[in-house]
Order: sequence, then structure tokens, then C-alpha cells
Amino acid sequence: MKPLAERMRPATLDDYVGQKHLVGPGAVLRKAIESGRLPSFILWGPPGVGKTTLAKIIAHQLELPFHILSAVSSGVKDVRDTIQLAKSQHFFNRPSPVLFIDEIHRFNKAQQDSLLGAVEEGVVTLIGATTENPSFEVISALLSRCQVYVLQPLGAEELRQMADKAVREDEFLQKKEIIIEEYDALLMYSGGDGRKLYNVLELAASFDEDGPLVITNELVTERIQQKMALYDKGGEQHYDIASAFIKSIRGSDPNAAVYWLARMIEGGEDPRFIARRMVIAASEDIGLANPNALLMATTAFQAVDVIGWPESRIILSQAAIYLATSPKSNSAYMAIGKAQESVRQTGSLPVPLHLRNAPTSLMKKLDYGKNYQYSHDFKGNFVNQEFLPEAISGTAFFEPQDNPAEVKIREQMARWWGGKYGVKDKG
Repeated sequence: MKPLAERMRPATLDDYVGQKHLVGPGAVLRKAIESGRLPSFILWGPPGVGKTTLAKIIAHQLELPFHILSAVSSGVKDVRDTIQLAKSQHFFNRPSPVLFIDEIHRFNKAQQDSLLGAVEEGVVTLIGATTENPSFEVISALLSRCQVYVLQPLGAEELRQMADKAVREDEFLQKKEIIIEEYDALLMYSGGDGRKLYNVLELAASFDEDGPLVITNELVTERIQQKMALYDKGGEQHYDIASAFIKSIRGSDPNAAVYWLARMIEGGEDPRFIARRMVIAASEDIGLANPNALLMATTAFQAVDVIGWPESRIILSQAAIYLATSPKSNSAYMAIGKAQESVRQTGSLPVPLHLRNAPTSLMKKLDYGKNYQYSHDFKGNFVNQEFLPEAISGTAFFEPQDNPAEVKIREQMARWWGGKYGVKDKG
């Protein structure tokens, strides 16, 4: 049996819920659909707000051939084969076939490049769907050929409307006597995601009841928690495995790190999600103990974006092993945390006058920049002067740790500042 979300998928614009700013009466996308002159465009919005549904409705309403590719499982060859098929379906005075690419942000540069010619020549009308900002994830050449339409999370009234309609019209739910008495839990667990709303509603209605099934906040919460408990036992939770991966790197265990990496890869995780986590770990857990770790992680992130699957797994493995076997330090992580806490406690302390720029004569008269000493004019490119606000002078946010790289930093700090920041040369 199909899930409720699929059974309730609308087939026309009139049945489509939400996004009135795009498809409501007189809205920009509705006008384009009604005119039959459909541009290539990208639908950007959170999951479950109707991106795929809208693309299907548009193709159906305009009676256009509709081709769908998933960026998770499709490569350059799939794109080219689909474009070739679309060419054979292209007729004069008819809009181009629609090529819908779900999760287009997962396409690497080569895959996106393969679309350019067909979009520019009008062989296909491209509709892309993405949950990520297309300004960062879609190449500029392709972005310049597409409109970008932003989809919003579904509102409370829209979600209530969808729930009521499902209870009333779904072929299975309508056979039960279901009364939605309270909506708060349904709305909370859906989080503006229509697909989640249907999943939660279907779960709540999946138990046999004697007499009417009254859906309350308590009932929904109880059944969702039961479902979560079963899910936890499977050990496949997205964030749990990512957490185990990062903690294995932090714990300097390359074997465990590669194992959890493999679990994420086999589970279909976005390689950029993995690479982003390693960039964070390179600073948070390795930091100044091995500054090259950040370079390695950043390079891996960039390489993954260019290479794509399946070769990216090798790049991720190399980076994960490098990070796991690097010396560890969280001094940079701790330093920024302490500095932010100081800012929250002390507020906007004034910048010392000698550190301020003085681009105008008035500022000079007010002693902006007066007595500032240019470090490069002094031996060793250093001169002892105050750089913090007076109220927190001498406060140490950065504390070098006991690894070879930071031992050298501690020694240098002691030579420069003496005991000002409480840093002593332990050598």
C-alpha cells in the first residue's frame, strides 16, 4: 500500500496547498503556467512543502513529457540520455519537455555543466528542487539560465486543511471513524512539512480502535514516542552515526572513524554533509596542534564537490584517517567560547583610542589613533602595547595546550608578553 503522503498527492493547482505567493490567483508562477511559456526554474525550500508535486502538476497541466532524475542516484550519462530522449519528444510550437531534477544541489559541477546546452537551447525546461541555497550549490552558469522560486514552510491552517482532507477523502482513512480533536501535536511533529504531517497522521491512525478514533495531542505524542523507540533500536539514526564518526576522530581511532564513515556512505548520506563535519572537527578538535588538518579537511570538501560518487569515498577516507591520527587540541574552540562569554558579560566595551582609525581631521583631534605603535617598525615585528579594552586588560582567552605545536606558541607568548596573559614558558 502506498503511504498516505503519496495517496494524497494533489493532481491540480486547485488542489495544491500552500505557496500562494507563487501559484495563487495572479501569482508569478501561475501566470507563467497559464500562458504556456514556462521558464526553467529552481524551487528552493525545506522538505515536504510540495516541490516535486508542483513540478508534476505543471507538466500534467501543460500536457508535457515529464522526466525525473534524482541527483542522489543519477550521473552525467543519465542526464545525457534523458536529454537525448527529450530531443525526440520536442515538436515545433510546443513547450519543451520538462526535466525535473530532485536535490539538484547534490549534482557536482560536471553534472550541472551537462545540463547547460539543453537548457540554453530550449531542448528541455529544467525544474530543479533543492533544500540548499542555490547561490552556493548551483553553478553560476546554470543559475543565470533559471528563475529561482522560494517555497515557504506550510502554515498551521494549511496543515490543518491537509489533515482534515486526508481524514475525509483518503480511501483507507475514510473507512475509519476518525475525529481530530486536537491539532497541536500533529502540527508540532510535522514542523511545516506536509509529508511529515501525513506520516504522523497515518501513524496515529494505524492502530485498531473500538469505536471512533479520537486524535488528541496525548495520543499523537504517545505513538510518535513508540515509533522513535523502535527507530533507536535499529541504530541507524542519522545524527547518532555522525556523532559516533566525529567522536571517533576526536578519540584518535582511525579504524572506528572509517567504520562510521562507511555506515554513512552505505546509508546514502550526502558526502558534503560528511565533509562539512570534518571541516568543523579539524578546527574544534585538532586546531593548532596541527593547522594542516583544516587545510586537509577543506580540500577534501572541495574535492568531494568536484568528483562526486563513488570516488569521493576514497577522499573522505583519506581525510578521516588523517584527522583521526592527528594530535588533538581544542584551544581555539575554547578561546572563542571564552571570548564570546566575555562579550555577553561585559557588553560593548569601547575600542581603545590608539586602535581606532582616524580618516577625518575631527577624529584626529579626538585622539583617534594617537600613540598607536606599528608592530613592523620594531625588532621582531613586535611591540608591547595594549590591544584589549581597558576593563578586560590581561584577560586570557587562548590557553596553549601541551602538544609540540602549541608548546612553541606558549614559548613565543611568554617571550612577547611575559606574565601578562598568565602564559608561562614550561620549557
